[in-house]
Amino acid sequence: MKLPLNRILKGDCVETLNSLPEKSIDLIFADPPYNLQLRNPLHRPDMSRVDAVNDDWDKFDSLPAYDEFTKKWLAACKRILKPTGSIWVIGSYHNIFRVGTIMQDLGFWMLNDVIWVKTNPMPNFRGTRFTNAHETMIWASSGKGAKYTFNHQAMKGLNEEKQMRSDWWLVSLATGSERVRDDHGNKAHSTQKPESLLYRVILASSHPGDIVLDPFFGSGTTGAVAKRLHRNWIGLEREAKYIKAAQKRIDAIQPEAFDAQAFDVKSKRRSAPRVAFSALVENGFLRAGQKLFFAKDESRFAVIKPDARLRTADGFEGSIHKAGSHYMRGAPCNGWEHWFIQKNGGWLCLDDVRQKFRNESR
Repeated sequence: MKLPLNRILKGDCVETLNSLPEKSIDLIFADPPYNLQLRNPLHRPDMSRVDAVNDDWDKFDSLPAYDEFTKKWLAACKRILKPTGSIWVIGSYHNIFRVGTIMQDLGFWMLNDVIWVKTNPMPNFRGTRFTNAHETMIWASSGKGAKYTFNHQAMKGLNEEKQMRSDWWLVSLATGSERVRDDHGNKAHSTQKPESLLYRVILASSHPGDIVLDPFFGSGTTGAVAKRLHRNWIGLEREAKYIKAAQKRIDAIQPEAFDAQAFDVKSKRRSAPRVAFSALVENGFLRAGQKLFFAKDESRFAVIKPDARLRTADGFEGSIHKAGSHYMRGAPCNGWEHWFIQKNGGWLCLDDVRQKFRNESR
């Protein structure tokens, strides 16, 4: 079956997901019903009514009914996700813990929970609880040990060259020209997500040309951002009014011309020629008998052996990665980033030594 790329598919999300080819999707972003179960209208202190979420699609008869629905759509997502793909699911305290349990039961492998901290949250008007100022996103791969896309360097680029953390401080509302409205000027969708949120998700977890699927397409934020970033997209939506608004929104987007080099955010370290640690020793960039220091800690050092293995201060012998893992009590370790040499009164990372070798070997 040929995938219906860059289209909104009308119908029940589970049925539509099950109609798509197995292992065909690179990235899934799901913004399912939260099952808020709002029982009474909300009013501000001035007695004006809050435009809260009271849509029929967010109402379920019971928690078991919600769980059954969640299990069905997540199982359908798992079937179509590529082994190298990943899934993001967003929710609030009403549903995200139930969703997370079901994801683990289905065999998804948790990578992160990312907290979307809202810089302009809606107050708790009744003053009976804390202001709910965040939502949680679960990021998971297809299974334990599965490979997946993570554009680490791109995330650092969005964060002033610092490793991006799992707390994202972003606006909570899609406002101004970004807010999708119907023909009467009203909000087209009650839970429209800001494009800045989807921008990070899609940039972090996919490459140009990849296929991004949203099983709860709503106002089309996923498709809009995917189009801007030159990803293919598929949206699933059952409400005709949302499909109309989303299609109009996406049709109006004219992305910049695709430039493969400009849109390439893959880690340049990963794409650089491979260099074995032994090559640095054999070519004199490092010396047998030289000390390396773990995480710039002079008490945790190792000596380079002639065969390019390291011997730690307490007698462990192994590669730069295994020796580093030894100092981290068995945790995975990238030795290129954690071992340092002392030079000119400062510290020089092994990865910088490796890059110098690459430059001089051209």
